Amino acid sequence: MTYTLIGAAVSLYTGKVRGYLRWKNVPFREEMSTREVYKSEILPRVGWSVIPVVVHHDGSDTGLTLQDTTDIIDYVEQHEPGPSVYPDSVRQRLAALILELFGDEWLVIPAMHYRWAYNRDFAHGEFGAFSFPDLSPEEQRERVAKPVAYFSGALPGLGINPDSVPAVEAAYEAFLAAFEAHLARHDFLFGSRPSIADYGFLGPLYAHLLRDPASGEIMRRLAPRVADWALRCHAPQHALTGDFLPDGDLPETLLPMLRMFAAQQLPVLIDTADRLAAWADENPDMAEVPRVLGFHKARIGHGDTVVETDRAVIPYPLWMLQRVTDLLDSLDGEARSQAEELLRSIGAQQLLDFDMPVRLERRHFRVCVQGR
Repeated sequence: MTYTLIGAAVSLYTGKVRGYLRWKNVPFREEMSTREVYKSEILPRVGWSVIPVVVHHDGSDTGLTLQDTTDIIDYVEQHEPGPSVYPDSVRQRLAALILELFGDEWLVIPAMHYRWAYNRDFAHGEFGAFSFPDLSPEEQRERVAKPVAYFSGALPGLGINPDSVPAVEAAYEAFLAAFEAHLARHDFLFGSRPSIADYGFLGPLYAHLLRDPASGEIMRRLAPRVADWALRCHAPQHALTGDFLPDGDLPETLLPMLRMFAAQQLPVLIDTADRLAAWADENPDMAEVPRVLGFHKARIGHGDTVVETDRAVIPYPLWMLQRVTDLLDSLDGEARSQAEELLRSIGAQQLLDFDMPVRLERRHFRVCVQGR
């Protein structure tokens, strides 16, 4: 096999990469990320505990290590033949980058809420089964009690607390309704071929919200087309078929989801950028960006059900936002006009005058200030 995917069925981001590799039809094998595999493979290769990890068996002694789903997908796109998950047209590509960011870094909120509020016992058992497959179920659960407490303890950092739960669920149900309406007309987000945005959605929607039983029942009941889409996106493919909509057409049915990004996630990203700029000024000799920079206020919810809550300042999404702003900066003439029209139509005009205050790059599997 050309690639090895190290991950777990229960892992949100492993689901994103697995679905993409299956669609791309590249040869790969999957290795379960047991505790022993963490010790023997992941830590020596990456330096910290994280999945998924992909190894490209490129002929070198150890193979090339890839980590971070976007980096993994971009590497495979550059090194393997076949259709791309990136649309060529300006409007579709811009929307795809925005929606991948929304899926990866905002839909994680309902994904984590529903897992630990509705599916905790199931998830605990799953963590035990893949971490210590040779132990009894009772021993498995005991051995992963601390990791389970760690993951479930991350909810307040995402802005999930008793006061915000109704808003989290209202926003998720509104998203499901919007995506369900879109899928009544289109197989995927931009036509009959999955895009990078489809895979951004796939991680939370398949690996957590569909695969976990209680939230899976909710999705099948409220949005059966979304459940079917998740299964199709994740399933093995036998041929690369389908295409993006012609002439760069952007379906009207995508606009509600793009407006959710602008209303819900974008203000958090803008404030995070300000906090990162302050941190960079105060720490001129530090290259690696901390995973959290304190807390700030965030508005979570949709429509009439919105609350202001405390949320961790998480810099990583700015690296993905930078992909959006870099695309904008590369445009001029008619292409720039099309991008500006789209951003204004979804309420994201803030991005037109936004300059990333600190350039970021991924170096040694970590987000760092560029040039430091």
